[in-house]
Amino acid sequence: MRILMLLPFLPIDQMSGGQTRWYHLIKVLSKKHKITVVSLIRGNKEKELSFLPEIKKYCEKVLVFDRPKSPWTVRNLFLTFVTFNPLVVIRNFSLEERRAIKKELEENEYDLIHAETFYVMPHIPKTKIPIVLVDPTIEFDVYKHYVDTEVPWILKPGYMFDVIKLKFWEKYYWKKANKVYAVSEEDKEIMETELPGVPVGIIPNGVDVGNFEAKKMKRKNPPRILYHGDYKWMQNVEAVNILIKEIWPLIKRKNKAVKLWITGRNIPNNILKQAKKDKRIETSESPKDNREVFKSASLIVASIMSPGGTRLKVFESMASELPVVSTPIGVAGLKIKNGTEALVGSTPEELAQNALKILDDKNLALRLAKAGKKYVKKNFSWESIVKDLEKEYEKIVNSNS
Repeated sequence: MRILMLLPFLPIDQMSGGQTRWYHLIKVLSKKHKITVVSLIRGNKEKELSFLPEIKKYCEKVLVFDRPKSPWTVRNLFLTFVTFNPLVVIRNFSLEERRAIKKELEENEYDLIHAETFYVMPHIPKTKIPIVLVDPTIEFDVYKHYVDTEVPWILKPGYMFDVIKLKFWEKYYWKKANKVYAVSEEDKEIMETELPGVPVGIIPNGVDVGNFEAKKMKRKNPPRILYHGDYKWMQNVEAVNILIKEIWPLIKRKNKAVKLWITGRNIPNNILKQAKKDKRIETSESPKDNREVFKSASLIVASIMSPGGTRLKVFESMASELPVVSTPIGVAGLKIKNGTEALVGSTPEELAQNALKILDDKNLALRLAKAGKKYVKKNFSWESIVKDLEKEYEKIVNSNS
């Protein structure tokens, strides 16, 4: 099957949750299918283009286009205020990309278009080729949570108007696809509520357990509580602030040895400043190999309160035999059993208590670690996910022929 895959960013393993997802989907799909990837540049152009040789190993062709480094350009803000398009659509639209896709479809035959994120959809011209749309995160739901919890009341009306626009266009493009998919059961339910009568499928995230098994490292001493993420995403910023301000003080009061370890990309300045004030908080940018952090921490606290998607950091922790403490939102879509594969709590107090339980009980830590790894290995391998995805492809292509 020839597949045209549209991505907002290049599929780079360990760069961010979404990029890791796309990398592994393409890697496994390429064993049976010919794939052309079309993507924008997300950040440092020179750095991202250095990954092209690795990406091209699995693709027939890779087409890459620029976007402004900052969303806050005069053009983007002007168009956001004077049109009914939300900022995320304007920011991620490239006229050059749209023209290139039109030309690609005119000159080559494709069986299917696979789009990841609704905001790549404006690049697709009118076509009879069936379109699969996967929305890894329900953007309007995430943005509404941010407005509800972070934006001052005097500014809320302006922000809520952008939420309304975002919701309108996200639903519009869901309906434009031949089949739309979520990555978790929770997101699926929201999408089906918003689109009555339209069936929504699930293409979850996964993990390469073998890759994590291959890395051998000792856990740090004294023990570290980990939070790992890309802090360009508001969900991670909110989660790490809750961890430092509300959960960590409860933990360090009871355990005098443990340290808090904040790792990842684009760590905010306010987090770095707080770390300087507390000698028991460490921060570090992502290493080239993310397995180093998952394999050397003692547990992870996924203090995630924002909705949307499934959390690769939880998958990768479990694959690394790293015990997981999480909110219900942090493990949404995994269907794990509280107390078996992870410890789940809704409040800062519950999360702190769960972390202390693991630190104080080596047998509990070992049991959670073994059960978590066994669970993701059985249920969330990329090979099994792609096998199900291929079945969906066949149904859609056959129904369209």
